[in-house]
Amino acid sequence: MVVSRRGATVRVARGIAMYTVLAGIAACALLPVLWGLSGSLKTEAEVTEPTLLPATPQWSNYRDVFALMPFWRMLFNTVLYAGAVTVGQVFFCSLAGYAFARLHFRGRDTLFVLYLGTLMVPLTVTVIPQFILMRAFGWTDTMWAMIVPGLFGSAFGTYLMRQFFITLPTDLEEAAVLDGCSPWQIYWRVLLPHARPAVMVLAVLTWVNVWNDFLWPLLMIQRDSIATLTLGLVWMQGQYVARWPVLMAASMLILAPLVALYAVAQRTFVRGIATTGLGGQ
Repeated sequence: MVVSRRGATVRVARGIAMYTVLAGIAACALLPVLWGLSGSLKTEAEVTEPTLLPATPQWSNYRDVFALMPFWRMLFNTVLYAGAVTVGQVFFCSLAGYAFARLHFRGRDTLFVLYLGTLMVPLTVTVIPQFILMRAFGWTDTMWAMIVPGLFGSAFGTYLMRQFFITLPTDLEEAAVLDGCSPWQIYWRVLLPHARPAVMVLAVLTWVNVWNDFLWPLLMIQRDSIATLTLGLVWMQGQYVARWPVLMAASMLILAPLVALYAVAQRTFVRGIATTGLGGQ
């Protein structure tokens, strides 16, 4: 009886400790967002004060964002770039992941390891060659420079999809082979529909990466008509340095679609993380 009580006490203590740590991590992650939201509703005099709640919410800061930058046009551009790159990444990474997981050919594992090795190459090493290629193609300051470089997959996305395809039972593939399906039909009709969690993870991560990207648009884009939201925010910061409440309001507007995306895809995203081996399992 005493042992059972001690065991229950230990479990309760562990639960309290775990939730305390998680609450601290959540607070550290949410505090900058809450501070930005609070600052977006303050006056210029209040924004530097260490208070979370504004005296009088200044909703006009959000109206000023639309007056100072072509927000809707930049939003359309960002959605276009993120959507195109996401579709390309999902298709080509899932196709390559299927080949590395299910198809047997000479040098498959060696090629996969070499492909993963490209993850160790820093971004700054590849930026200049990519810029030279875009200039050689005449794509600088065009939408093609924002879409094409990230369209044909990545090493991380291929690894993610391969790990998920490996977890699927071989009975599905064997049954499809007995029915006379080709490798393409097995991939498209049998395995890919079962890979929805991994596809969702890859789609969300790719969308967020393109949405938040700043370096590549800064190098490629000079016109307002094809600029992204992150680039517009930096341009506005350079022009209106003193208007921090308006800049914070613009940041909140840029952040809102990402929060909505994760809220919609949360369950599938978490499930995909757990089943692809990225959750430490």
